[in-house]
Amino acid sequence: MADQPDPQWAVVAARAAADKSATDVVVIDVGPVLSLCQYFVLASARNTRLVRSVAEAVEEQVAAAGGPKPLRIEGLGDLGWVLMDYGDMVVHIFGEEQRSYYDLDRLWADMARVRWELEPSSGTA
Repeated sequence: MADQPDPQWAVVAARAAADKSATDVVVIDVGPVLSLCQYFVLASARNTRLVRSVAEAVEEQVAAAGGPKPLRIEGLGDLGWVLMDYGDMVVHIFGEEQRSYYDLDRLWADMARVRWELEPSSGTA
C-alpha cells in the first residue's frame, strides 16, 4: 500500500485562507474513497473580491512554503466557486451562497478532518 501524502500543503492552504478572512475552513481527507486526490480544502468568502483574494493568498503561501504550483485553476471568471487543483490537494473557495448550495461539507461528512489550526500555547509543561 502506498504511503498517504503528507497534508502539509493542505494545512498551508487552509491557514492562508483563514489568514485572508475566509470562514468555515476545513481540510478533509478524501483519499480513502476518491482516487483523484487526497485532500480537499474548503473555504468560504463573503464576496467575489474576497474569493479572488483568498485564491491568490493560497497560491502565494503554498509556493512560499516550497509547495507546488496549481496544475489548474477554474472559476476565476465568475468567482462564485474557485477550484485550485494541486494534484494531491484540491482547494475549493466558495462564495457563501455557493457553499451552501453545493454543500460539499455534507457530501464528505463521514470523511476524516485534518487539524490545521495552530494550537494555542499554554503556560504549562
